[in-house]
Amino acid sequence: MPQNWQKLTDLTGNREFLVERVRLEDSDIVIEGSFELPPLARLSMEDQIFVTAFIQSDGSIKETERLFGVSYPTIKSRLKKIAQQLEFVQLDAAPSKSEVLNRLEKGEISVDDALELLK
Repeated sequence: MPQNWQKLTDLTGNREFLVERVRLEDSDIVIEGSFELPPLARLSMEDQIFVTAFIQSDGSIKETERLFGVSYPTIKSRLKKIAQQLEFVQLDAAPSKSEVLNRLEKGEISVDDALELLK
């Protein structure tokens, strides 16, 4: 029987830890190694519940206010606090000038492409 995630969170006291063994629940397959938890799993149980509720309400702050019985500023503050704990990836991050020039020098992009990227 799997251990309750809340118990694991309580045991670790919000300290970082690595998972070293994973067993597929419906088979005898075991994977050993060193695995970091995904960012959302590193949140406290309360924050995980909050994020789940927020997502289930389609990201509606009004609906989340209703679910938790708190105000808009409280929801915004909680979201900001959680966001600060997560590492975000910029999907459309503009390349730096040196990256563009390096790509141009290597012939990976044309002069026109480089000029467009530097705008």
